[in-house]
Amino acid sequence: MKIYIYQERYKRQSQKWVLKRPLRSSHNPFPICCPTRELAIQVAEEIKKLAKHKKGIEILPIYGGQSIDRQLKGLRHGVQIIIGTPGRIMDHMRRRTLKMESVRIVVLDEADEMLDMGFRDDIEAILKQVPKQRQTIMFSATMPRAIQELTKRYQTNPQIIKLVHKELTAPKIDQVYYEVKEAAKAEVLSRLVDAHNLKLSLVFCNTKRRVDDVVETLNARGYLTEGLHGDLSQHQRDRVMSKFRKGAVEILVATDVAARGIDVEDIEAVFNYDVPQDEEYYIHRIGRTGRAGRAGRAFTFVVGRDIYKIKDIQKYTHAKIKLQKVPSLIDVAEVKTNLVLEKIKGAVDEGHLEHYVNLVERIIDEDYTSLDVAAALLKLSMDEKPREEPAKDRDMKDTGAEAGMVRFFMNIGSKQRVQAKDIVGTIAGVTNIPGKAIGAVDIFDEYTFVEVSKEFAKDIQRAMKDIKIKGRRINIEIANPKGVRDY
Repeated sequence: MKIYIYQERYKRQSQKWVLKRPLRSSHNPFPICCPTRELAIQVAEEIKKLAKHKKGIEILPIYGGQSIDRQLKGLRHGVQIIIGTPGRIMDHMRRRTLKMESVRIVVLDEADEMLDMGFRDDIEAILKQVPKQRQTIMFSATMPRAIQELTKRYQTNPQIIKLVHKELTAPKIDQVYYEVKEAAKAEVLSRLVDAHNLKLSLVFCNTKRRVDDVVETLNARGYLTEGLHGDLSQHQRDRVMSKFRKGAVEILVATDVAARGIDVEDIEAVFNYDVPQDEEYYIHRIGRTGRAGRAGRAFTFVVGRDIYKIKDIQKYTHAKIKLQKVPSLIDVAEVKTNLVLEKIKGAVDEGHLEHYVNLVERIIDEDYTSLDVAAALLKLSMDEKPREEPAKDRDMKDTGAEAGMVRFFMNIGSKQRVQAKDIVGTIAGVTNIPGKAIGAVDIFDEYTFVEVSKEFAKDIQRAMKDIKIKGRRINIEIANPKGVRDY
């Protein structure tokens, strides 16, 4: 649902509402405030499309991170509509390069988000600088008390209009949810990314701290991940978004506010790592996938009483969000195998294999069967190592650890600037075991020993395979008894 509130400043004429005075001069700017640079740019682009057949309308986005000289040049040239972030609008007001004395209309877009981001003082400063005889329009997805206070303070006889669409979600987006434990979310997300072979995904969290935690956990698991939230500078935001658009980042983790204005067509899936607090946010989130007629996926992780929120979202969107079972490791392995087999079939259908056929014939002449050759090549192409048997209890009895614990050897040390918190955080993040199950951590120049509860030793050894810490791929092995070298 979209809510906008406007201050009445129209007169009735032949059953139509028309402006008392049209905007014609660049001395009467029409400012639109947006919470983020991305949204300001997006709004400017849309208004340009709408005004392309209307002569004499100049539009200028102004925001932090862009050259002030470029914006000053645009303002001197003369503009009718200005779309900007509160901070940059305030900057131009202080410079007197943007004069607000003749403003007749002010628009606050995503007003609730601007308040959440701490722009209330800036918004009030802007509204105090414009004439009282004006029209003030606020667009908001929700109607918190702070918005209601603004309407009472800065609007006269405000009218509230609520817009509810009959179809709020794209039919090509497959929407599912998984009932999971809080500690298992990272593991489930990893499995889904692998099972669907996703190249570009967007993960939504409800807080900035959660974004940082998820980014750290996914990077530790070897995924190319970056975060996006309000604490980042504009330069950092630009760098992250550039890498995401180019595919140098495969998973972008963001808060709702930071994701405003993101328009990337190739996003294959959206993950609701946290169920959104408002039904409208769910619509904004999943709308990032399934762009330009493509199919998309939306996965939502539900913990405990979150199930009631899912039911509310379904009622609000009139969409079916299906419950699905979390894919097992076997399911993920099966998907990866099928992908390799499909590639092989495609190569066979494409042809042009004469050179490779000759090479295979040379091996067959050495008394190998064609089936053996094919199996060996498939093994190499899948980069699989021989499956290891799970560690036996006898392998873990004498590792030099305290009673009830198992000592592991890891090929990373102080020269790689690793600290105990990196080791503990990674183990806890990828295995979801309690922190008390991890004991002593001894870090040396090139390697590290860590003790863990014997109860979780097998799970840790299995889960830590191919994990990265500080950008280095980790090899974890059961340590030899003290006095016997592991390295």
